[in-house]
Amino acid sequence: MKNIKSLFAEAVDVEHFARGYLNYISYLLGRLDTRSIASFIKELEIAHRNQNTIFIAGNGGSAATATHMANDIGMDILKKSGIEQPFRAFSLTDNVALMTAIANDNGYHNLFVNQLKIYYRSGDLLIAISASGNSPNIIAAAEWVKQRSGKVLGLVGFDGGKLKDICDVVIHVETPRGEFGPVEDIHLIMDHLIANWLQYKMKNDKAAL
Repeated sequence: MKNIKSLFAEAVDVEHFARGYLNYISYLLGRLDTRSIASFIKELEIAHRNQNTIFIAGNGGSAATATHMANDIGMDILKKSGIEQPFRAFSLTDNVALMTAIANDNGYHNLFVNQLKIYYRSGDLLIAISASGNSPNIIAAAEWVKQRSGKVLGLVGFDGGKLKDICDVVIHVETPRGEFGPVEDIHLIMDHLIANWLQYKMKNDKAAL
């Protein structure tokens, strides 16, 4: 398998590198397990039907994806599908005052767990995003939800890390360890794939009533 370092070493100019990078992303996309994607979406549909909250968490670039995903699953589907009951999507990366209070008082390890202690209700769902699959605060949140018989969906990269084995459903972008860029690219593509499917499905289901 090629990697970003080898693409750069082989590139004669930026245009050649750009083509190689795009081809690499296409290659990684082609290796994804579409059954896992379907199972991931099914769990979101169940959460919507039961009016459960879908919590989303990640660090760094994955935090940005968590925010983006909460917007797309929540407001974007509501706006474009015309459904009356929205998906209750909630990013755990957006309340800066609460996040800094937890990190300062209880440690960064508890950043997501302590928020779940406030908001989580039985039946709610956690989407855990981690390229390495080993982010301590993500693992802690996933384990906390599992201890309460909740469902955890994962977006991971590299070898999947510890998170891969904790999750009920996982979308795994298999790359060499440390390749954050391609993993985060594809996680965001998964957000748009999921949101677009749900948007059109909900719109069609409403029209069929």
